[in-house]
Amino acid sequence: MVKGANVGLSALSGDVGSVMVRLSWSSPSGEGDADVSVLLLTADGKVRGDGDFYFYNNPVAADGSVQLLGKAPTADGNEDRITFDLTAIADDAERIVVAASRYEGARFSDLHDLCLTLADGAGESLLRFSIEDPGEVSALLFGELYRRGGDWKFRAIGQGYESGLAGLATDFGVDIDDEAEADVEVEAEAEAEVQGGEPLTAVIPTQAASELPVESVPPVPLAQPVPPVPPPSEQQSAAKAAPRPRTAKKKVTLPKVAKKSLAENDSWRVARLFPASALKSDRERETRATSVLLSVMTQVPEFGRRLTAAFGAPSGRMETFTEVSLPNGDTPRRPDGVIRVERAGKLWTALVETKTNGNSLKPDQVQAYADIAARRGYEAVITLSNDVELDGSPLVEVKMDGRRKHKVALWHLSWAEVAHQAQMLIRHEGVGNAAHAWLLQELLHYLQHENSGCHGFQNMGPAWVPVRNGIDDETLCQGDSRAVDVVESWERLVRQVCLRLGGELGQKVLPVQRTKRGSDPRTRRAALADRLCTDGRLEAELRIDGTPGILALCADLRTGKLRTSIEIAAPEQGYPLTWSKRLVRQLSDAPADLHVEALLAGQAPGPRGTLERLRPEPADLLPKDGTPITGFRLSLFRGMGNTRGNAESGFIRSVDESVDRFHAHVVVHLDRRTASSPPSSASSSSRAREAVAAG
Repeated sequence: MVKGANVGLSALSGDVGSVMVRLSWSSPSGEGDADVSVLLLTADGKVRGDGDFYFYNNPVAADGSVQLLGKAPTADGNEDRITFDLTAIADDAERIVVAASRYEGARFSDLHDLCLTLADGAGESLLRFSIEDPGEVSALLFGELYRRGGDWKFRAIGQGYESGLAGLATDFGVDIDDEAEADVEVEAEAEAEVQGGEPLTAVIPTQAASELPVESVPPVPLAQPVPPVPPPSEQQSAAKAAPRPRTAKKKVTLPKVAKKSLAENDSWRVARLFPASALKSDRERETRATSVLLSVMTQVPEFGRRLTAAFGAPSGRMETFTEVSLPNGDTPRRPDGVIRVERAGKLWTALVETKTNGNSLKPDQVQAYADIAARRGYEAVITLSNDVELDGSPLVEVKMDGRRKHKVALWHLSWAEVAHQAQMLIRHEGVGNAAHAWLLQELLHYLQHENSGCHGFQNMGPAWVPVRNGIDDETLCQGDSRAVDVVESWERLVRQVCLRLGGELGQKVLPVQRTKRGSDPRTRRAALADRLCTDGRLEAELRIDGTPGILALCADLRTGKLRTSIEIAAPEQGYPLTWSKRLVRQLSDAPADLHVEALLAGQAPGPRGTLERLRPEPADLLPKDGTPITGFRLSLFRGMGNTRGNAESGFIRSVDESVDRFHAHVVVHLDRRTASSPPSSASSSSRAREAVAAG
């Protein structure tokens, strides 16, 4: 589409009751990002209330009509996903505006490949709108959905706002009051205790509860009454306008510190809702895992909606079933589960096929379920396993009969993503009440149990050992398909690391792709495989919200070393010696074996040393010839696991531990304010490779 064009959705597809909008962009540095927002507008172009403004702190509509799903990695970067259940949009909401905003002085002109795509309920892309020149603006209207003659249409806008998100929101009637945006956290002991008897935390908006709808504030059972918050004085009330609600409901999260257990010793095991220790076979694990997950999805609406919205499911009453027998010629088929959602008398149905441990999905099984779904008018087939699906490399190949009018969407969900979404809800974003938080905690405990078989991607594959041996004895040649398999496994592992770390931190953690958007992922992986054959290295970069640079990860298969590193820019003002002293002070609690290197103009190698040596002499980081310092690189090394799995000596375990140690002991000590952007990103990867060789 071109700017200003519009099109009716029903003319593009018959399955537009639920649609997904994807916003994407690329950044040369890998750090460029923006926050997505949605506004529901009436016929006069204004919101009905501040609750019609959806953004990162208010991501889901109470009726499920709007849901911001957050960022998801793609073959050439990442994208923000938003689902709209158009059948649930209130009748007096005439327009749905989709926008994005940048922060800390950043502009959209710094981003490349700005694009919006829209897909129907089956996941089929219907339209694409690229914005070529957004201008020097910090907020941007990508497009809007609007009603016309009983139909929904889409208009490509591409208009920027110099005044940023505040100006955009104000123009549409949102009351912005930055001073009154802080939420009040009230910790209280819940009747439904979590492990160790620790209290759950209720996060309550500062807006008075009496101003919210009664049904939007479900009661949280408390063991002791919470002291009321004293009303503000008249002077304070006059000085501050009513705050925009940050959330529509009270939110319950798990506490950061658990209470002391009442058990006499460590051998006493806490009673669990979903026991896993007695499972003996993979079939039992698959049956139990499916039943546990589907039951929690039904009982915790926030969780069920979050998982199914990405698959085109509407918002409505959900029921789930297991071991359902469906006719299929002479031999009935029994999918592991069925999900049904009812909305306005219409049903959305998905068949579920589950695998645990290292068991792979069987193409013939998935094909049979796709055929059954097409014949019976079901909307989707969802596969669930420990594998992480990659763009351009599907886990199973399924043929869809193009002659059928009814389309069936094939979706995949990894157990790591299920655990990530559960963690985000109970540890960071919150759920509706204490019982929901407890159920999600029990689900998370089950998934993490050593006998559940739901631990995520745990095996680098059969090509891992031959490729490592080929690199050791220099017999691995470019074009070897086994090298491509290892590159794909590495990419799956990196994505899982992002999910796990993001769930623990409550921050967006995404892999950085520096390839041009739209490039063929197979071609990119083949090039990486050829480089693996010549250099013997696997490399990745992670962008973590709130950190001053990109976290680089390099596995050198020749030396058997893992390197985690980050590059931070030198301050714009001050003297190099002051910078060095400040950096060493920030790293006072970092490991003594941390390597610190000065990055010099012109990419020349700079002075370096361990933190232990630099603590008494920060001046050792300064070049003798006075060459300007552009930044610093911090690195930790450790030995790489040998085996392909997640055992104590496994490669996957060593990668997880390396990232965790580096983030917990190095990255958290860095002050983002002292480094606004990393040094030249074009040279960061080559510098990292040189440093690994030198280290």
